[in-house]
Amino acid sequence: MPVLALETATLVSGVALATESALLAEWKLETAKTHSELLLPHIEMLLQAAQVEKQQLQAVAVSLGPGSFTGLRIGLATAKALAYALRIPLIGVPTLEALAYNCPVPGLLLSPFLDAQKGNVYQGRYRIENGMVVEAQPPRVVAFRTALEELAAAGEPAMALGEGAAWLQQEEYKGWQEFLAPTPLSVAMPRAASVAALAWQRLQQGDSDEAMTLEPMYIRRSEAEVLWEKRHGREAGGV
Repeated sequence: MPVLALETATLVSGVALATESALLAEWKLETAKTHSELLLPHIEMLLQAAQVEKQQLQAVAVSLGPGSFTGLRIGLATAKALAYALRIPLIGVPTLEALAYNCPVPGLLLSPFLDAQKGNVYQGRYRIENGMVVEAQPPRVVAFRTALEELAAAGEPAMALGEGAAWLQQEEYKGWQEFLAPTPLSVAMPRAASVAALAWQRLQQGDSDEAMTLEPMYIRRSEAEVLWEKRHGREAGGV
């Protein structure tokens, strides 16, 4: 009985089906279309291609963020609806941990970077120990250049993952490449397969989440919230 995993934290729309020991199917597409247009059709296509019925699913896993606020909400709402309708466990997986699991290489410091706007990134640091993702630094919002300077100062083999890995190909960041291992394209961006693998680790421990209380990991406030607070503050000050 497989786990269905959803990845919508970035522009990548990803769905995967995996058992405890095998990846049955995975669909990954990076496009300008929104997750609201793509996610449900992708789920149906994947189930049909793998010849798996919804009633055969053991659990639904979803990438929790940080990442795109809209994408995270769409992914989590879809996962909650499926878990509720099918009466199966719901498992939330931190996006940066899943990104690190894309490259399960012991002895390498894995540093996922996702766009947090205005020159900032969502960043965490992870290591792989005994096949498990171990957090070396909690997720945070930090200036991309600051994070690179810290990685260089750490003085240990490291690899950038996520959108930051692509940015390092730009001319202004090429000087930092000597401090980092090359990032293969196959592991650079979020994958639903990694979400499924980490979800299985939790399932094996008898662990899952409550659909009514599980929330995305935003880390920072949205631009709309910041603008509303500024406007509200000015209005309150003028009363």
